[in-house]
Amino acid sequence: MAATTTTTTKLSIKLFIDSNAKKVVFAEVEKNFVDFLFHILSLPVGRVTKLLKEKGMNGCLHNIYESVENLNNSYMKKSKDMIIKPECPVEISSVPLQLFNHNVPQKIKIKNLSKCSSAKCSYVMEGVYKICPLCKNSMSMVVPATDGGFVKETVKYMVMDDLVVKPLSVSNIMGHVKDVVGLHEEVVQFGIEEALKLLKLSMESNTVLTSLFASRVKVEN
Repeated sequence: MAATTTTTTKLSIKLFIDSNAKKVVFAEVEKNFVDFLFHILSLPVGRVTKLLKEKGMNGCLHNIYESVENLNNSYMKKSKDMIIKPECPVEISSVPLQLFNHNVPQKIKIKNLSKCSSAKCSYVMEGVYKICPLCKNSMSMVVPATDGGFVKETVKYMVMDDLVVKPLSVSNIMGHVKDVVGLHEEVVQFGIEEALKLLKLSMESNTVLTSLFASRVKVEN
């Protein structure tokens, strides 16, 4: 999967499309795309709302966000930035995650991770922290830094239309394509615009990849 370290970073993913059913069956991806998907789960609601409020976000969260933005500082006990510009509890500096932080410097030194010392708590954060924000025990266990991300890069992965992620294997592939007749491949680019659309679609649809790449889903004559 090709990627650069500029602010116009794009990932290449391979779609496997059922032309007869007019849908994406699955996408073949590498570590960095899966890291991007998993990183979504660590984003604070305020960060997600900030990213999507200009995209026609459904529901009312954007109204709460804009209320904070518009409220005079004289009514606030704490900085608005804590709410509308929250820090993500898991900051990973590998390339695909910069899709949601495309205005920050790209050369970020990966820090060590601090892990909670409690056996009943698995909280981990980048950097060195003294107290666990969850259980208030010591964050005394230091995990050495790696190349970042959440999953290993020793295998490729498959992402289903509904964003279910599985290791790419013959058995997993056959379980999804055995009844497909008009399957063909299409390589597409995935950048910041696609990332924002995917984030929005993930909250609205069970056919995310088909909707995201609708123009590339060809129909057999």
